Amino acid sequence: MEQSSPLVRPLEQDAGVGQNVVGGEASPRVRRIQRTALALLLLSGIVNYIDRATLSIANPLIRHDLGLSVGEMGLLLSAFLWAYAFAQLPAGALIDRFGARVMLAVSLAMWSVAQAFGGAVNSFGQFFAARMVLGVGEAPQFPTSAKVVRDWFGKKERGAATGIWNSSSTLGTAISAPLLTVIMLTVGWRWMFGIMGIAGLALAVLFYLVHRDPHQVKLTQWEREYLSDGEEEVTARPTLRDWRRLFGFGTTWGMVLGFFGTIYVLWLYNAWLPTYLQMEHHLTIAKTGWVAAVPYLFGVVGSLSGGKVCDVLARRGVSAINSRKYPMAISLLGTSIFTVLTALTHSATLAVTFISISMFLVYVSTSAAWAMASVAAPANCTASIGAMQNFGGYFGGALAPVITGFIVQKSQSFQPALFVGAAVAVVAVIGYWILVREPIPPMALEGDE
Repeated sequence: MEQSSPLVRPLEQDAGVGQNVVGGEASPRVRRIQRTALALLLLSGIVNYIDRATLSIANPLIRHDLGLSVGEMGLLLSAFLWAYAFAQLPAGALIDRFGARVMLAVSLAMWSVAQAFGGAVNSFGQFFAARMVLGVGEAPQFPTSAKVVRDWFGKKERGAATGIWNSSSTLGTAISAPLLTVIMLTVGWRWMFGIMGIAGLALAVLFYLVHRDPHQVKLTQWEREYLSDGEEEVTARPTLRDWRRLFGFGTTWGMVLGFFGTIYVLWLYNAWLPTYLQMEHHLTIAKTGWVAAVPYLFGVVGSLSGGKVCDVLARRGVSAINSRKYPMAISLLGTSIFTVLTALTHSATLAVTFISISMFLVYVSTSAAWAMASVAAPANCTASIGAMQNFGGYFGGALAPVITGFIVQKSQSFQPALFVGAAVAVVAVIGYWILVREPIPPMALEGDE
């Protein structure tokens, strides 16, 4: 047992063997660990999304100072997404092997160094490398969050917890524009990158000092029973063979396909919403900045609601898998419907209304999908299956801006691009509904071929 630091002493030492869990509730000590963990995950997720936005916010100044073309800037913007997508697969396996505490601290430090380096670059090549490292470094964030929820929450509470940390994505997106703009106008774009890098490094140290994985805490038997919540306990570190065998289950591929459609639609809006409002509805740039923020506020509510719905269904007797599957599939289908309505309307007010509903539903979908990661596979493979799902999502996320751009360029309209996004979502729903059926059992991973 490693020595406890003063910062973590209240989390590890204030509950003796005599403290137990009453009626399936967590002990006061576990509740404090949960609250601390969620606060750190929410904060790191917000920093994660703010760091992604720095390049977009400083786009004109960077192009001017470094003499970059619009095409080169497009390559810089896409570098992060591709690196982030393909780094998911090894990231999940590493998280399950080394634990959330080590991996999130390391990843935070890695992406923060890359972020700080972005403020010191002098060429396209240096900036491209920094953005690639940023993508690799940020890859463990969400699979680690899923792992922490699986580690520290009972099965019927994981949905709400997932909704809280998942809301960091839309909170970070909403906060990034005003915060980064103020910093940039005050100290310049280079120091904007540097300040965010320093903040991330401080957060990495804080997470490592405060957070503990379950095996690093002396849990009582009652606490272990609450955390397992009737699930078969699997504590062995997963092997490469275990990781490979996850690909042999329809549930894995259903999660990959479903999240592909979810994140495709999300990045269709993330990448093109301001331009859509300007081109299709002739909003000014100044007005677009305020109007485009409205859907993300709905996204925060959707993220929190999606996780809560999963828990409510689970408490009412719906199976662990179906309590996630139903909200995920229904909300993604709804996203498709309102994306079609967005394409058909000629009213700016209705368009923003439909997009806001779409964002609400797509974040219900993301929360339910990440909540699925906490029940779809054995505990020692939670991050692995979550990362596989996220790989599928961000493969779609990386394709969406490019496909949308080519369609708009050829048709001079966003309508066909929105129809394509809606169709992708429908195909994803069908695949998710058919393939995600049963949790992956531990024996299937540990048994012989």
